Amino acid sequence: MKSIFLLICLLITSPLSFAEKSKPDNSKVSLIGVWKLDMTPSNLNDNNFAKMVIRKIDNNQLQGEFYRDGVEINAGRINTQNGRVYAALVSSDNSGSYNSSFYLKDGILYGTTHAIERDFLAVWTATKT
Repeated sequence: MKSIFLLICLLITSPLSFAEKSKPDNSKVSLIGVWKLDMTPSNLNDNNFAKMVIRKIDNNQLQGEFYRDGVEINAGRINTQNGRVYAALVSSDNSGSYNSSFYLKDGILYGTTHAIERDFLAVWTATKT
């Protein structure tokens, strides 16, 4: 009888512990790594991808590269208000400066990039590779 009770308890609680372990890490340190940016998430048939590499997080500052190799992140900042990880950064290349911001939700980054000199606002998503 006692062993049946323990078996039932184990069967009931094991799916709960599995669900907790498979939940994505939404902490700021989970940002470290290589991210594949889908620059046109509304078009499922294109190959318009870029890359972001976050190498280091120190307190609420992040360092790395945004969009392509060699384009350094400047003034990267993180905010964890309201229980969610938000970040903003500045990057630039020969065509101007880019102000990007994003938030992390369930292992996916949801972001925007505003290019003042090029007069556009891009909406993008990113997944960790």
